[in-house]
Amino acid sequence: MIPWLAPHQPFPPLDRALDEPNGLLAAGGDLSPDRLLTAYRLGIFPWFAEGEPILWWSPDPRMVLFPDELVLSRSLRKTLRHHAYKIRVDTAFADVMRACAAPRPGQQGSWIHPDMIHAYTTLHQMGLAHSVETWREGTLVGGLYGVAIGRVFFGESMFARVSNASKIAFAHLARQLHRRGFGMIDCQVHTAHLASLGARDITRTDFSHRLAEWATGPEPAGSWPFEDELWV
Repeated sequence: MIPWLAPHQPFPPLDRALDEPNGLLAAGGDLSPDRLLTAYRLGIFPWFAEGEPILWWSPDPRMVLFPDELVLSRSLRKTLRHHAYKIRVDTAFADVMRACAAPRPGQQGSWIHPDMIHAYTTLHQMGLAHSVETWREGTLVGGLYGVAIGRVFFGESMFARVSNASKIAFAHLARQLHRRGFGMIDCQVHTAHLASLGARDITRTDFSHRLAEWATGPEPAGSWPFEDELWV
């Protein structure tokens, strides 16, 4: 059994998370900024379908990318150098979330529903949640969004409407975060898409130790101007 969180009740210890389904820790609570930021600092994130109770997760293992371990294929490097796209940051946050919520092949519904969009848009307005966007000829074709706390970026979701558009956004994010001294990008759970870019699994214990080191101090609030000419 998992605990039901009353208002202001703290999260249970991470070792209380279930093995099956992997990482399910608690239910209930709310999606307030304070609750969300506390969850991320502890290595917990919300994931639940519309109409269901809020569910909180801390899976083991945890997929992460260390920015200096970014892997780029030869074809992706070529794409990055051709500049047939434009990278923008924080100019279309809600649009990125809605695009991430769009139906995908083999998937029924989405966990990015109106309650989640409202909660993360609030964090964005506070300067704590960010979108990295891939644009081509004035059209949004890919991107990602997540939350920045201390020197950790907690990635939430990404989308692509043309080939490699999400990888382009992710590559720019990783390179920029490396330049800014960030220690880690949280990718939550294993996917082949992220593994191809250098993300790998670590234990929950290792993840928690790294959060204790890097997800402290003030959040780097505000919009994120990205540097140009990363791939010359």
